[in-house]
Amino acid sequence: MGTATTAGPDWVDDTLLAGPDDQICLSFGTPIDRATLRAHVAQRQEVLAGLGLRRGGSVVLQLPPSLAYVANLLAAWRIGAQVALLDHRLTAFESDRALDRLAPQVVVRSADKLPGGLRAFYDITDAAQARPGGRPAGTDHAVLQLSSGSTGPSKVIGRTADALVAEVHRYTQIDGISLPGERIVLMASVVHVLGLVGGLMYSLHAGVELVLPERLTADAILKAVAAGAAPTTLLGVPFHIELLGSVNEARHLPMLKRMTTGGELVRAEVSRRFTDRYNVPLGNMYGMTEIGVIGTDLFGEHRPSILPAPGITVREQDGELLLAMPASPYVGLSDPTRFVDGWLHTKDAGRVDPETGLVTVLGRLDSQVSVGGLKVDLTEVEHTLAALPGVEGAVVVFDNGIEAYAIVPDADLAAALEGELAHRLAPFKRPRELHIVEQLPRTATGKLVRDRTVLRTAEPKPAP
Repeated sequence: MGTATTAGPDWVDDTLLAGPDDQICLSFGTPIDRATLRAHVAQRQEVLAGLGLRRGGSVVLQLPPSLAYVANLLAAWRIGAQVALLDHRLTAFESDRALDRLAPQVVVRSADKLPGGLRAFYDITDAAQARPGGRPAGTDHAVLQLSSGSTGPSKVIGRTADALVAEVHRYTQIDGISLPGERIVLMASVVHVLGLVGGLMYSLHAGVELVLPERLTADAILKAVAAGAAPTTLLGVPFHIELLGSVNEARHLPMLKRMTTGGELVRAEVSRRFTDRYNVPLGNMYGMTEIGVIGTDLFGEHRPSILPAPGITVREQDGELLLAMPASPYVGLSDPTRFVDGWLHTKDAGRVDPETGLVTVLGRLDSQVSVGGLKVDLTEVEHTLAALPGVEGAVVVFDNGIEAYAIVPDADLAAALEGELAHRLAPFKRPRELHIVEQLPRTATGKLVRDRTVLRTAEPKPAP
């Protein structure tokens, strides 16, 4: 499984920092060349080493997307330390709980109070502090990430330097990926796997300029695309497709090459709206924090199916997709049924075509429920609801019955939902309860939250 690539002690310099001094590699408001990036990394490396961080040590980065984040990440890896990534948007309670769980020797945070708004990157002053009682890394993983927790409590997932380098090289073998000299406008978080490896690490390795828009608004994203003269790929999640597809006026973007989305399934009508408006392929990518990119369809030829990425082995067992892996990616307590005999159980329902090898992801395995002895796919119900007139977002869950949460600004259309569903779904598939809410909670990666406890805190839309 994977490639034969092995990460040596200088893997950061060899894989991520190599290249001409004057090559623009990042654009976080202003262009950053490799010489500047290397200088920032060296400065952070000196600070971290001064706090006692050594090879085999442990550090937590809780920084927003910024040059400081990139520099500290690469500096800690150059030292040979294990880096745990925490989202900067966590509450103090969530952060303290995560730090108690991870017990790092050093913590790096922003020294500034972060401004609000839909910012994609920040200009910050970072502050590194030694943490009393911190422990060295207990495993050989280069990075620890907490799962997004879209369906429940987060897991600690570890990846070695070998695994990260192998994934970067896996990207280079995917047809349709951004090429050297091109640009990626990144909307996904650099803390999570799609933005971290598919965006930041691949771009640094391949000589692709990584651009973060000023804000995560449709206007700012499209402005970032228009600002460059090189072929440009948009990289984000389904939320960003909906955002860009909602733009009323068509934009002339001759350098826009494609958009690639990771995360959950994209509804067919959302895909059509985007491709009709921008006239570029909408690529699909399937991956997991545990392993990174699993498969792609960057030309939109096989939607909703994907082709496994080079070196990835996928098989189907009892309707579930399984992935071959050399070792369990989980650190600490975990569900023993997730990794068995060299196979990671994805908990995703799907099928593998024995002739073409194409993989079709059908949604979460736990979306298959029984109602009165009849099987119901909650993904089907959710997509049906989301496609109704006036519905701007929907989540369907099960708790002794099917429950639906929907954003429907128009009161008349909201009142008509149950009747519309009656025309499209058999009685046993229809939601027993339908909640009209102002907003639906999302994870830090943009995925809709399907944890019933969290959903029940969603603010109901006031009655007219």
